[in-house]
Amino acid sequence: MEIINRIAASTPGALLILMLAAFLEALGDSLFQTGFYRTSGWARWAALAAGGVTLAAYGASVNLPRWDFGRLLGVYVVFFFVLAQVLNKVRFGQGPTLPIWVGGGLIVSGGLVVALWRA
Repeated sequence: MEIINRIAASTPGALLILMLAAFLEALGDSLFQTGFYRTSGWARWAALAAGGVTLAAYGASVNLPRWDFGRLLGVYVVFFFVLAQVLNKVRFGQGPTLPIWVGGGLIVSGGLVVALWRA
């Protein structure tokens, strides 16, 4: 645990952990999407089980470090949005629409405000 806290204490380490967590959350959600709507039989249960394991890994990766997660939330939300769009394109063949691009720009802008604004 101490090594995780040391990694999370550095800016590059924290960003890496947040990016990993965002990837795992988006991947886990996409596996549930696959299980619920795109497969049947054993493949459905395998996708749902893989989604559960992946989301548990997300929960561990984002909560093991001792950090002020609220302060890093802006960066996390940006990573999650971007990685969710990439996974949506790769796994389901659906690219972002104009409203998603516009909303995504707002998400990225908001994330930058949260991450960079010093009180």
